[in-house]
Amino acid sequence: MKKLSNLQQISQKQQGFTLIELVIVIVILGILAATAAPKFVDLQGDAKGATIQGVKAAIETAAAGVHAKSLIAGNDGDLKAAASTVTVAGATIEIGSGWPLATTTNFTDLLDVDAADFDTVAGTTNVVISPKKATPLSASAAITAACYAQFVESTSSNTKPAITAVITGC
Repeated sequence: MKKLSNLQQISQKQQGFTLIELVIVIVILGILAATAAPKFVDLQGDAKGATIQGVKAAIETAAAGVHAKSLIAGNDGDLKAAASTVTVAGATIEIGSGWPLATTTNFTDLLDVDAADFDTVAGTTNVVISPKKATPLSASAAITAACYAQFVESTSSNTKPAITAVITGC
């Protein structure tokens, strides 16, 4: 019978990993997961914040488009009470002082926001768009949520509406 070399004897004895080796690998993987998980969990808030910034940009673009159509139609001097309208992409948009009025209908038509994903609520002179919550929000409740885009009506044709995004609570 042939005698095996030391290296061959060692390789024949070791058939797999020892329990200690497996435990050490599991502990190392656990530590890596614990340090990496918070970085990935925070991405959801960052994504909501970026979405709200995108909504703000969409509001700015839509308001500028409505204002341009209002200027072309010559009704940019009409006050809110005049109930003037312009048609944008087949939707009738109410305007005041040449800018869109703060109505839920105006902004759901202009932005085509999905009601399953966003709450769009109107106050007397503002519209607030925020990520969908379990219970519908009022304009003031949406503002306290600290994750919203807001449009505040213009008071004159020479003044742009105030458009802000707050993402501190996303």
